[in-house]
Amino acid sequence: MKYFLLFFAVLLISQKSEAGYDKLFEDKTLRLDYYHCGNASSEQFFFDELIREPYWAGSKTNLIDSKGYGTHRIEMRTADTNELIYSRGYCTLFGEWQTTPEARTTNCCYPESVVMPFPRQKVVVSILARNKAGEFVRKFEYPVDPQNYFIKTENKNLPVFDVVKSGDPEKKVDLVLLPEGYTKDQEELFKADCRKFADEFFSYAPYSQNKSKFNIRGVWAASDEAGPDIPGDHVWNNTRLNGSYYTFDSERYLMVDDFQEIRSVAGNAPYDYIYILANTDKYGGGAIYNFYGISAAHHADETGKIYIHEFGHLFAGLGDEYVGGVEYSDFYPLNVEPWEPNLTTLVQFDKKWKNMLPEGTAVPTPVKPENREKTGVYEGGGYVTKGVFRPWINCLMNNLHSIDVFCPVCTKAIQETIDLNCE
Repeated sequence: MKYFLLFFAVLLISQKSEAGYDKLFEDKTLRLDYYHCGNASSEQFFFDELIREPYWAGSKTNLIDSKGYGTHRIEMRTADTNELIYSRGYCTLFGEWQTTPEARTTNCCYPESVVMPFPRQKVVVSILARNKAGEFVRKFEYPVDPQNYFIKTENKNLPVFDVVKSGDPEKKVDLVLLPEGYTKDQEELFKADCRKFADEFFSYAPYSQNKSKFNIRGVWAASDEAGPDIPGDHVWNNTRLNGSYYTFDSERYLMVDDFQEIRSVAGNAPYDYIYILANTDKYGGGAIYNFYGISAAHHADETGKIYIHEFGHLFAGLGDEYVGGVEYSDFYPLNVEPWEPNLTTLVQFDKKWKNMLPEGTAVPTPVKPENREKTGVYEGGGYVTKGVFRPWINCLMNNLHSIDVFCPVCTKAIQETIDLNCE
């Protein structure tokens, strides 16, 4: 009887939460496009437009961000009472650019976009950014009247197909796959690559144990020419999303500058997360937390590992555990605890994986063969050799060429994110 009562109580709470959603929101998405501008020491946000998109795929119960991840946060508050009714953390490509040498001498703008459930009443949407102390500070505000006739309702009406279908979007993790550099006669190739993505994706734990919690859809959008740009080889192709290697002058960093166009293609399907398959065999890719991920679909070796590594950034906010390989400077100030769950500067290690350490573990933990699969505090991570620590000697967020698994800390973060999306 007690188990029945517990189940009934949980059911009532769930129904009450979803009823709260229906009172506040429609089953649509409000998209706010803006321009993110500045340099290494400053940032500004400039409003572009509002768009009403046809689906809302997110949870109807977990509306307030409980993780505190990301360099930025979107908040929606009621206009009359200032009640917080929606929030999400995220990161941006502009935020990474700010840490490059170019940003010290140049001003730049990136087109960006945030999405949230479509409100039934007047609201105020805010964008917050972390300051140097790691605290969120309000940077931008925009009032939204859902009856405003300037909110666009047009969309691109692109074909959508199922790759993996497990259930209703609101109770699943909804992943949409987009094509970059597939020409009009390569639709079947893209669909085959989407199926291959799913097969590879669900061959790695903990995703393999959670396949029933995912929906994967593809959106077909042809490009005029095949393959992304490769500036270092003087290759410039006319593609739908204008993806390019050599982002921040890093050869293997394949990214798309125009996030608004990515949103326009993705919005044809219900989605929580966006991943782009690039029609190329050149090694490379990238991903940004609650932004998007992209990688080469035809790299000869370890394509699945690349998908899994990049999705770790996009989905669970996992940081890179390797050293070097990027142009960033001061990406992790050593006097501030990183927000990523798998990195620490030991400033607030109590909030990280300290309670997962075996009794008697040395901090820092020495790198030696007998510790190969021991959770510890190993120095070197977040692109630097000193001051930033990782949980395992190696993990899929580190040197993915020599390992096939996530460490327990990364696994825990991924599983928690899956569960939050499905509640």
